[in-house]
Amino acid sequence: MVRGCTRENCQQVVSAMGARLFSSMPFSLASPAHHELVIQKSRFVACVEPVSGRQEAQVRVAKLRAGHPDAAHVCWALLAAGQSAANDDGEPGGTAGRPMLEVLRHQDLEGVLATVVRYFGGIKLGAGGLVRAYTDAVAQALVSAEKVPLIKRTQVACTVPYALEGMVRREVERARAELLAVEHGRVVTLRFALPETQAPALMQRLGESGRGQLLWIGTDNPGHA
Repeated sequence: MVRGCTRENCQQVVSAMGARLFSSMPFSLASPAHHELVIQKSRFVACVEPVSGRQEAQVRVAKLRAGHPDAAHVCWALLAAGQSAANDDGEPGGTAGRPMLEVLRHQDLEGVLATVVRYFGGIKLGAGGLVRAYTDAVAQALVSAEKVPLIKRTQVACTVPYALEGMVRREVERARAELLAVEHGRVVTLRFALPETQAPALMQRLGESGRGQLLWIGTDNPGHA
């Protein structure tokens, strides 16, 4: 549905969007990082690494199992693609995967897999000891990890009269946004994608350049790069 977009209400859309975008910026990791703890003769070999999603994480965990055939447990936690997972791999419920997952959450991470390979040393640590061991192993691995901002992309849709199509195309090219689709009907609707942090500035320029002739502008189906 086409609706009017004055300079004033376009400014309100841009301001609200900007506040939402900058309220939280998740991070991923530039590369894998490792740490090893020895507690009561048990070895805890931790790794944190970037992954795209659950399928890649499961492949990585399978490789760890194959590479550590004598390990007692290969526990893991995942935050990626809007999903979370935690696996205790035979440790008492809630003593491994869940604490590892909480470490990732508290550090605002996304697209990250944490794994801990445990070689049992013969001395039981108890539930509390296990929670501390798995938590510390992942937290220490993250100390040496390089965090990088996770660049999210959003889609923007813009509907204009034919006379303003060229203007919108120029602004989209100037912003180095990806033009996804152009629909020609009674009016022209253009859809494009760009990093979320750049979207408010582009919407601001479109609103100003349209001088009240812009029919509609707004976000459309946000997503990740």
